[in-house]
Amino acid sequence: MRENSIYDKKSLRSICGHKSDFKEIAKDCVAFCNAEGGIIDFGIEDGVNLPDSSQIVPLDLPTTLINRMTGLTVGVSLSTEVVKAKNGGEILRLHILRNPNAIATTSTGQVYFRRGDNSVPISSEDLARLAADKGCLRWEDQDSGVETCFVDRKKLVNFIKTVKMSNRVSEFVKVKDEHELLEHFSLIVPDTDRLTNLGVLFLGKASYRARLNSALVVQCIKYDEYGDKINKWVWDDFSLNPAELIDDIWDKIPDWKESYEVPDGLLRRTIPAYDKSVIRELLANALVHRPYTVRGDIFINIFPDRVEVRNPGRLPLGITPDNILHKTVKRNEHMAALFYILHLMEREGSGYDLMYAIQLSQGKQVPIVIEDEDSVTAVVKRRIVSMEAVKLMQHISRNFDLKQKQVICLGLIAQNESISALALCKLIGLENSDALRSWIRPLLDFGLVVPSSGKTSAVKYQVVPQLLQDSNYKGHTTLKRIEDYRIRELIIEDLRIYKRSAIRDINQRIGLEITHKKILIIINQLILSGKVKKSGDNRWALYELVK
Repeated sequence: MRENSIYDKKSLRSICGHKSDFKEIAKDCVAFCNAEGGIIDFGIEDGVNLPDSSQIVPLDLPTTLINRMTGLTVGVSLSTEVVKAKNGGEILRLHILRNPNAIATTSTGQVYFRRGDNSVPISSEDLARLAADKGCLRWEDQDSGVETCFVDRKKLVNFIKTVKMSNRVSEFVKVKDEHELLEHFSLIVPDTDRLTNLGVLFLGKASYRARLNSALVVQCIKYDEYGDKINKWVWDDFSLNPAELIDDIWDKIPDWKESYEVPDGLLRRTIPAYDKSVIRELLANALVHRPYTVRGDIFINIFPDRVEVRNPGRLPLGITPDNILHKTVKRNEHMAALFYILHLMEREGSGYDLMYAIQLSQGKQVPIVIEDEDSVTAVVKRRIVSMEAVKLMQHISRNFDLKQKQVICLGLIAQNESISALALCKLIGLENSDALRSWIRPLLDFGLVVPSSGKTSAVKYQVVPQLLQDSNYKGHTTLKRIEDYRIRELIIEDLRIYKRSAIRDINQRIGLEITHKKILIIINQLILSGKVKKSGDNRWALYELVK
């Protein structure tokens, strides 16, 4: 198993013998505890996945490890077990539990966090983010001091009605009375008649909502192609709660209603410039995942080719623009739960999947996330980059029942016509081609995608030709989808005509759509088979057929 954000492996010498370093292990324990928890396997050397077949864990080592870690860490919960590997060797496995309510530290007060396969120290700047993300400074649950008698009755009645009609709420919850429902959804402080900050945000009157430290203000600015402002909308009177705010932003901005018409067989189909589900999910994410301990307005910037939603604050620790499609860190979990039951957003962790799938099914680019020092910006492009990909995805949706993962994968392959496993992993944000299997396997099983010859990351995927024909795909002819054996024949024929040649000249003659790396790989195969010989090195290398 590879080392990652929830797994690490170390030599047994790191915790026994004169080379033991328990202080370093304590840092890793604190890092795992402050992130998602994790496992450390002791007894596996660098570069291998199994222990020595004769390795035996000393009987007193598990107790010694727990005792030393207990003395060197604060707020860390641990357990151990001795595991026998496939080859018979023993491993000491240390389980570190995630601490959801407090920040774990070393005994000397140092704080660490697990990022990828490294344990990194937390700076003073990030300490507040970590505290907020773990709920130590849970803004939404704090007592606002506002009595429930000051709620906006219209908002309260509408909220109760929506909850009881939601198919995402159990019958057990629906039968609760008004006070019990408010307490269940953390809108009031337990055993009191006072609203939490979340309660004021959803049910309070405008005057009380305006008093919140991070009261919601949204500015929407439209720019022309020269970057000049041509229109502006502002929501700063605090009269709307988050649910009403999303509805109002969607209703009042005319740009959301623009669309394209594309052919669909004998008829025509309308594709929105901005899909309603994508825009609402962007707005919901901005409201739910922002740190409410940071002040600042939400900005919606509309350009001729894109829309940008900029939120104050940074991403939760452990989340990056590269892994946002796969990792979930709860920041305002009660608000997220409310948004989900009110059908304002998808379940946490699936919102970006939805946006990716919709954008790709409409032949557009996937959303882009940019993190700056004090803000996060989500960018959605409006232009259709491949009309033929739209036809293909329409045909697929009518004839196959694919999950969002497969729609995303197929959409990226269709837009790129032919794409390597390595490039596909990069676009989706996966660590390696092993992680790609669950995404690509159903497409291979359905016969929608075919792989080229090759191994792991060198494999290229393309849509099967019959499917392109069935969907009336009329993309331009390209060498991107050409098979390796045909490239091999082109190289041999080129060298037969032009004799000794450099790779760049061969590439120029047989087609620049075939990558330099691909030609080099196939030429090396021809050299090994004895059909081609090489003279010179590096950029001066020349190739010719063996007579």
